[in-house]
Amino acid sequence: MKVIVIGAGVVGIATAWYLTAEGYEVTVVDRCAGPAGEASFGNAGGICPSFAGPWAAPGMPFKAMKWMFKAFPPLKIRPQADPAQWLWLMRFAANCTAERFAENKQRMQRIAHYSRRCLDALRAETGISFDFAEKGTLQVFTTEAEAEGGRRSARVLSGLGINHRFIEGEEIYQVEPALRRARARFLAALHLPDDATGDSHMFCHALAGLLKERGCRFVFDADVRGFDRDGDRIAAIVTPDGKLTADAYVVAAGAFAPALVRPLGIALPVYPVKGYSITCPIDNDDEAPLSSVMDEHSKIMINRLGGRLRAAGVAELAGYDRRLSDAARRGISASVEKLFPGACDYTKVQFWSGFRPMTPDGPAIVGKTGLTNLYLNTGHGSNGWTQSCGTGKIIADIVSGRAPEVAP
Repeated sequence: MKVIVIGAGVVGIATAWYLTAEGYEVTVVDRCAGPAGEASFGNAGGICPSFAGPWAAPGMPFKAMKWMFKAFPPLKIRPQADPAQWLWLMRFAANCTAERFAENKQRMQRIAHYSRRCLDALRAETGISFDFAEKGTLQVFTTEAEAEGGRRSARVLSGLGINHRFIEGEEIYQVEPALRRARARFLAALHLPDDATGDSHMFCHALAGLLKERGCRFVFDADVRGFDRDGDRIAAIVTPDGKLTADAYVVAAGAFAPALVRPLGIALPVYPVKGYSITCPIDNDDEAPLSSVMDEHSKIMINRLGGRLRAAGVAELAGYDRRLSDAARRGISASVEKLFPGACDYTKVQFWSGFRPMTPDGPAIVGKTGLTNLYLNTGHGSNGWTQSCGTGKIIADIVSGRAPEVAP
């Protein structure tokens, strides 16, 4: 059986891995020149199942309106003449209730923890190297409102039996000693000791190498223009260099999936939310984070990836506008330097931006479509790296006619 996977980001590569393990003849097709050319290139690097949750949370619409007038807000909405943007925002607002937040976080937690187990098994099988470290995540709060949000998340985690600690005072600096030098003080923090970090770009390239050894084919620089349809089936995908055929097709094209499947009558509630990151060598180990720190105030995640510091944040809703914002560049660097002032030379950072494929409620869209041989694995938002192995395994199970171990 032949399967085509559209997308060579971390979700597509993981999907190809599990399909290849089933014995299928897999071809991965991507618009970029190599693996992880879009959102998987410069993401935060957190493998954070305990932290996984929706951005749609109580109070978020009010915060978003307030942030519109800030130079460097965590969430920036740039209104477009685009009905998809407005519909997405309406759905997002409808999910910003305590009940919906708890339900969506539980759904995302279930997939994320399953994905972590899949990743651990993959690492044990392959010995793959991607700057992996297992030292937890610390989410820090500087205001009482932020701390209350942390308590709300902690209650959901308690209900799921997930290892965590809500800590205050000196305990914060015992977990992350370098925060003592921060130009900020923290009321509380949520410590998630089982979370990990790793470089998704390195992971994709290493796994693609192993896939090639196992017979998986890669077609790069191939922008899929559409599908040939035969009744209730897909007959082929159309690329600039011709058509490619298979028995089954998986769309793992991230933020570019909606436009791809729209001509088939599939309306995906996925919107491109642009995020930014900086990467720089760590100059002073003692002044850098030990692992992963999520600054709730700026909504920036800061990770140690081997000898590098990676920080990512900002959610900009402006369609597919690729322009790099100087305000975002300065804002991320300033926010990280405020927390870890001596860790790096912040005048020499590598700056990047990419599109997160966000659903309005949070959970990804994984499974079969109304077409008998077309499957979706997209909409992971900022949790693509965390959930990639789990949703890839789920798709392989569904394509094989098995019930997944975890409900998608």
